[in-house]
Amino acid sequence: MEAKTDRRKAIQDYKSRKTPRGIFSARVGTSGPAWVGSSPNLDAAQNGLWFQLRLGTHRNRPLQEEWLRSGEAAFSFEILEQLDDDVNPLALHDLLKERRAHWLTRLNAQPV
Repeated sequence: MEAKTDRRKAIQDYKSRKTPRGIFSARVGTSGPAWVGSSPNLDAAQNGLWFQLRLGTHRNRPLQEEWLRSGEAAFSFEILEQLDDDVNPLALHDLLKERRAHWLTRLNAQPV
């Protein structure tokens, strides 16, 4: 009986966890070209981006070409800004778009 309640507790904890949301960058080296993106789930952002690049199916051709030219080892993934957990879900899309534009300008980067 105890194992069943532990499992239920684990499921409940998983469903109630907060996923980090915000802005990220993919960059070649420390001073190379940068690409900036936003995600409602930063935990999954790098995995999804790297997966598409490894397959050669990313829709951003310059990013994909740089990946093929430089290789995976040359790229770094950085979380630039994480939004607060209390952001209104209705405003999330607009806020991510606004903050992404800020970072694109600040880093002189291209969109992911």
